[in-house]
Amino acid sequence: MSVKILAIESSCDDTSAAVLSDDVVLSNVIANQLVHEEYGGVVPELASRAHQQNIVPVVQKALNDANVNKNEIDAVAFTRGPGLMGSLLVGTAFAKGFALSLGVPLIEVNHLQAHVLAHFIKDSSDSTNVPGFPFLCLLVSGGNSQIILVNDYDKMDIIGQTIDDAAGEAFDKCAKVMGLPYPGGPLIDKYSKMGNDTAYSFSKPKVAGYNYSFSGLKTSFLYFLRDSLKDNENFIEENKYDLCASLQKAIVDILMDKLELASMQTGIRTIAIAGGVSANSGLRDALDKYSHLKKWKTYIPKFSYTTDNAAMIGISGYYKYLKNDFCSHEVAPFARLNF
Repeated sequence: MSVKILAIESSCDDTSAAVLSDDVVLSNVIANQLVHEEYGGVVPELASRAHQQNIVPVVQKALNDANVNKNEIDAVAFTRGPGLMGSLLVGTAFAKGFALSLGVPLIEVNHLQAHVLAHFIKDSSDSTNVPGFPFLCLLVSGGNSQIILVNDYDKMDIIGQTIDDAAGEAFDKCAKVMGLPYPGGPLIDKYSKMGNDTAYSFSKPKVAGYNYSFSGLKTSFLYFLRDSLKDNENFIEENKYDLCASLQKAIVDILMDKLELASMQTGIRTIAIAGGVSANSGLRDALDKYSHLKKWKTYIPKFSYTTDNAAMIGISGYYKYLKNDFCSHEVAPFARLNF
């Protein structure tokens, strides 16, 4: 008999609930918070308030879309961290109450590990396109840029990470300097398709090992715009597409150079990407290019599983359920949570 898991994700500004039957997604509902756009970034207090408003209708819709009665749920999985504390508290409290009311187990999930395991989500029982162990996963988002060695569903090691800003943060902050609305990353991706990615070059930091750094690139971009605007106050608008294309190429090159180094030195050629920035077309194209040049076997998640979503929490919860890896109702969320 299949295991049905209700999953809750509330680590940042998206309220999401999903229902899984074993490793197959029956529903995956996400409520976005547009209120943050006018502030140029996520406002934690507004995010937690919106989660309180959204979580009940989102869970109800997830159950309805899955055609599952709440009494059929076998366990509740939730994001314990990392994330915004106020947002995590809302999801954690709801998950505890829901599980307690049904008398079913509670499963805590690491948000970052869940992004990696999104590759194992199935839309139907006959899906087979999943990475084999071990594999390397490049996890890139607004808050994280990591290279992860994945040996099993619950055995992951970070072998490289950013020492300052994340790739997604670099996209958004550079977009803000250009006057683009938040979130700027998707707009840079859109505009880059109409520009010349070799029009400009920006500083690429030299960092040892598999670690990343994007602060120098941001500074290089900022100073370049400052100097260019002195000569032409319309420089950004007149060269917007080329700027976006060149910036995106610089960020993708930095990411891929370290991923290539990790693959070469570990001997692992099964490569995956995950996280919000894995939706970026430049990164996807680069991974496809490397798969042919380096004979990599690559895995790219569906767009719906790149950003924060409860389906990835549910698949993580499913593999924990199989090992009876449940948690106490005494657990508290953590804003910062290591692997």
